[in-house]
Amino acid sequence: MLNIVSFNVPYPPNYGGIIDVYYKLKALHAAGVRIILHCFDYGRGEAPELEAFCEKVYYYKRRTGLMSNLSLLPYNVYSRRDPELLRNLLSNNYPILFEALHTCYYINDERLKGRLKIYRESNIEHDYYHHLSKAARGVIKKTFLRIEAWRYRRYEKVLKHADLMLAVSMADTEYLAERFPEVSVEYMPSFHAADRVTSEPGQSDFILYHGNLSVAENEHAALYLIRNVFGKLDYRCVIAGMNPSERLIRAASAYPNIVIEANPSQQEMDCLTGSAQIQTLITFQDTGLKLKLLNSLFAGRHTLVNHLMLTGTGLDELCTVANSPEEMIDACHRLMQLPMTREEIARRELVLLPKYSNRHQAEKLKHFLLYEKALNDQRKTSD
Repeated sequence: MLNIVSFNVPYPPNYGGIIDVYYKLKALHAAGVRIILHCFDYGRGEAPELEAFCEKVYYYKRRTGLMSNLSLLPYNVYSRRDPELLRNLLSNNYPILFEALHTCYYINDERLKGRLKIYRESNIEHDYYHHLSKAARGVIKKTFLRIEAWRYRRYEKVLKHADLMLAVSMADTEYLAERFPEVSVEYMPSFHAADRVTSEPGQSDFILYHGNLSVAENEHAALYLIRNVFGKLDYRCVIAGMNPSERLIRAASAYPNIVIEANPSQQEMDCLTGSAQIQTLITFQDTGLKLKLLNSLFAGRHTLVNHLMLTGTGLDELCTVANSPEEMIDACHRLMQLPMTREEIARRELVLLPKYSNRHQAEKLKHFLLYEKALNDQRKTSD
């Protein structure tokens, strides 16, 4: 049995770290791991679908608002404190997997001393929030994000209470291993929707950028592409994702070849991903592993990225790298004329599998659980 503490209700799996949590649940269940899920709900509501993978699902109300901001702890940590969560964790003696630093309020609680505690990293949070503050608009939001980055930098030391860390990229693995030499740190890429490579051979007539467009970093990337790349091309360019702002819609409307697809269904998103000739993925921060990179490589044709998108992934050979607008424009002209071949798809399979398969990662995590539990039991005996 395994306790998993999730920062949000992991259904539907339609953004960032929640995708990792949901498909981890599904893969662990398939590997024979029994799960007790604890999740914070702040608007998604209860999801009966999760009961297919979990023995029990507990929901806790996130304590948002001003009072949760009056703390030296990160707001995203302090707002996820609930005595009921601690009581439920204490009601059994199973290992605890904390999903992201957001959920680690109780990781150093004395009452959990001796329990096997695993930290699942998704970002180096102080770096992530620092970059978000640079992309944010408005003094209040920028100030909050800068303060949150400072809080996370101070708070990160709490991770010394973990027995095992699972880092999402090789770069983050190196950082955490250096920062916490006394803790076991293992590289474990994100769990994701694809069970196999489904890329289609051939070509199409449009270029795609997609992401959660309400996130400042993704909006910044989309605006950059509109102004510097897509607006200078004659090909049809599609920007798809959740909750695009009026600012983004206005920017795209100035160019007849650029279309915004707002809030596509999962089926529509899968269709766009699979049929685009090029997926253009850029980022201005090098933390974590970008799930959309994996989605593109498992399900799409050509993947055009800047170098920050690849940091710590080892996936450089499967992508076309371009860092300046001029390089991106030249790459788009070239890749639009280049059909995806079955040979290239077979090469992807060799690189991506089994390393990036959910089944492989679930078996690896199951092995870690058994090994760390034996190690923990040995420590208790010697104490």
